[in-house]
Amino acid sequence: MRIGIYGGAFDPIHRGHLAAAKAASEALGLDKLLLIPSGISPHKAAPAGRADGADRLEMCRLAAGELPGAEVLDLELLRQGKSYTSDTLRQLHAQHPEDELWFLMGSDMFLSLHQWHEPEVITQLAGLAAFSRTREGEDQEFLRQKAYLEETYGARIALLPNPQVVEISSTQVRGMLADGKGREYLTDPVWGYIQRRGLYGTAADLKNLTPDQLRPIALSFLKPKRMAHVLGTEQEAIRLARQYGADVTAAQIAALLHDCTKKLTMEQQLALCEHYGIPLDELEKKALKLLHAKTGAAVARDLFGVSDEIYEAIYWHTTGKANMTLLEKVLYLADYVEPTRNFPGVERLREEVHRDLEDGLLMALTDGIEDLKSMGNPVHHRTQEARDYLLRGKES
Repeated sequence: MRIGIYGGAFDPIHRGHLAAAKAASEALGLDKLLLIPSGISPHKAAPAGRADGADRLEMCRLAAGELPGAEVLDLELLRQGKSYTSDTLRQLHAQHPEDELWFLMGSDMFLSLHQWHEPEVITQLAGLAAFSRTREGEDQEFLRQKAYLEETYGARIALLPNPQVVEISSTQVRGMLADGKGREYLTDPVWGYIQRRGLYGTAADLKNLTPDQLRPIALSFLKPKRMAHVLGTEQEAIRLARQYGADVTAAQIAALLHDCTKKLTMEQQLALCEHYGIPLDELEKKALKLLHAKTGAAVARDLFGVSDEIYEAIYWHTTGKANMTLLEKVLYLADYVEPTRNFPGVERLREEVHRDLEDGLLMALTDGIEDLKSMGNPVHHRTQEARDYLLRGKES
């Protein structure tokens, strides 16, 4: 396996980093790319206004969705004291002894590598993949450094073209963000995370956001693999709200926030339930998948000031309940049949939902109950009550 290693402060990770990583992956034919936010740099002091390690790590995880085969590692952040590249490569070589490692580096790093700590170890454990910027005269400088490193250390070196180069530094991005600019250099989830955390001098009013303003912030709560689902739920909620006369803006906000705590562990979910005073029945205390609706509703109200109507829609979007409001039905079904869902029978269910909202809801609840029973899983009493309520309405 050929593995690329891309380290840096990533403070913040921006489109320049992603363009370079994509170019390296294509040029080297990488099977995997490791993004490694740096720990304490031995070369320079941390700049004022820097994000802490946890924030930089999370921004890298959010951005990694743009890079197929990317994985984010926290090994340098966990290391005590100053962090050297040679130590990182020793650790990775021990973990991947049979794989071919390539260390990705910008032009300044490449041209100064001989001055680093243990350059002989770096060049022994990994090939060097260096990006040349377009500055005048740099080509000759690169070639001289390449020859020197090959002759002195026996280095394996690939000089990589970067046709989509984005000439911007993290320092410049931080300065632009402090001035209310620079958003174009960030992916949506990273931009949303920066606003949510108030990093780099940003100051978003989280309780007065339009759906367009909320969208990147909502994405920042998610694992990359869930983002398409939430965006699909938003689009389906818009369609259903327009078709059946619900408040479109409320449907969008509910859809964008409905999974905002989905990635949390059982321990984290239970801690939020305790924090917000959320009552749980015996099944909910043991079923992780049931908790994110309740905690998500609480977080949506606490952080974003959503209305009671939106709060309730998020709260019930997993189990449903008897006598659901129009918005509750819209969110429940949008989550169920959004475009990325591909389970058997979903097309039939989509047709029914858009033919008649009540019949579609009854079908969704019935199918969900039957699926749970067929897998030997318990059915929450609220889900059973929701279906029974609809059946009684049809009989009356």
